[in-house]
Amino acid sequence: MSPQIVYDTAPLGALIRYSDGTPRPPARFTKKLAAWERRNGLGRLVRKEPARERPTYRVPAALILNEGSFAAGSVVLVTVLREHCLDSDLRYEIVERPAIGMVRVLLPVGDNVELLYLAESREAAELWLTKNRTGSGRLEEVTADDVGADVVEGRAAV
Repeated sequence: MSPQIVYDTAPLGALIRYSDGTPRPPARFTKKLAAWERRNGLGRLVRKEPARERPTYRVPAALILNEGSFAAGSVVLVTVLREHCLDSDLRYEIVERPAIGMVRVLLPVGDNVELLYLAESREAAELWLTKNRTGSGRLEEVTADDVGADVVEGRAAV
């Protein structure tokens, strides 16, 4: 599916796979493999960035995917976020949507919100919020209405 469809239909917290359709090269071709991995992967949707118009330039709307974190012990050192513009030539697939009862920990970012954590329950989300102090973080539960809208509007995970 196109990145525009993912932008319009995928909820925050959904797992998104992206691909250019080419087969994975053998591991011995390290440069080709690295280039392939930049255009093929899987990430959790953490933010939908709207288009921005300025007098001198235009930035298209984009999907921000969290592709993972690198930690030492219990300290996260680096979080890998990848931005995919909606004019991308890659193919996208919604692999998994958040289940009913899961709780999103959201942080306001300007006029937008960013997913910080997707918890299995409200207790787990509150515990995460206590351990990771974010002053303006808020909790949002995934409800049957969120999932039902996907079925009614034909937004089933492919």
